[in-house]
Amino acid sequence: MEMDLAFFAIAVPAVLVAGISKGGLSGLGVLSVPLLALVISPAQAAALMLPILCLMDLFGLWAFRRCWSREHIRVMLPGAIAGIALGSLTFGHLSDDGVRILVGAIAVLFALNNWLRAKGRLRPDAAARPSALQGGFWSALSGFTSMLAHAGGPPVMIYLLPLRLEKMLFAGTTVVFFAVVNYVKLIPYYWLGQLNLSNLTATLILSPLAPLGIWAGVWLTRRVPEALFYKAAYVLLMATGLKLLYDGIAGPG
Repeated sequence: MEMDLAFFAIAVPAVLVAGISKGGLSGLGVLSVPLLALVISPAQAAALMLPILCLMDLFGLWAFRRCWSREHIRVMLPGAIAGIALGSLTFGHLSDDGVRILVGAIAVLFALNNWLRAKGRLRPDAAARPSALQGGFWSALSGFTSMLAHAGGPPVMIYLLPLRLEKMLFAGTTVVFFAVVNYVKLIPYYWLGQLNLSNLTATLILSPLAPLGIWAGVWLTRRVPEALFYKAAYVLLMATGLKLLYDGIAGPG
């Protein structure tokens, strides 16, 4: 990996975007690997980002330590771990582009369905209970796609957004969920030989940007009004889905 000016011109905003996503604006993080893939291979980009994401998770966990849903996390984690395991076993056998197209199509259709049915208003009772069936399914899909293509955000948003959690609770729950997912992913990534000295050196150089990105995300999340937060979340979900569809259809290069 050549760490020249062009590399850092892309890597710095990619890491900051990931941090902002970790700070509560879920959905932006999926852009980091495609950005890095402009200057290095997609496999290198994914392997470089994982340790940085794990470092960011520490800051995110501290920022949201008192604001996350234990109920939802208990429902979601078993499915996520199962999805990571399945992704590890199929790693290299499934097309990353195929995974991106699948996740992108689901995200776009879900956002369109929400807008067409005009269910954008807040309902205080909507976050009453988690669904073991839905939570298990979407979190398993999230673990699977996160392992293969770092695209685990849309399935989690599809499960959590209709529940209308308070915005900080929503943000904190996604932070805790992906913190566990990312640290679990270190095991198969190491086993598959995706972590090497070159990637870890770049990670070390870029790591000071982690707290800055997290801080920016938390700052924005706290100041965005609740109704606007959910409108923005659906817009981010749609944008993420379209980006994944484009990447999957366009393919390498």
